Amino acid sequence: MSILTAEVKAQNVTVTDDTLAVDLNDGRTISVPLAWYPRLLHGAQEERRNWRFIGDKEGIHWPDLDEDISVENLLLGKPSGESQSSFKRWLEKRATL
Repeated sequence: MSILTAEVKAQNVTVTDDTLAVDLNDGRTISVPLAWYPRLLHGAQEERRNWRFIGDKEGIHWPDLDEDISVENLLLGKPSGESQSSFKRWLEKRATL
């Protein structure tokens, strides 16, 4: 984590059908399109609600979706870096469950 974001921590997470919103300890709320994170976009509401903080609230983890998002990347406006082929394999695996 860079020095600019080292003290910023997540406080709460809200996922709607089209938005991921993260409340931060400095009073800001970062909202990004859910389309930035295809695993969240394709996840069921129950899976989206099942999250936990990781790294002393420096990130969020969704165990049912195998998704991790850092506060730093949210602040920098970086969407998921997952490749299309990796995401396709993940979708195919979900279809067989």
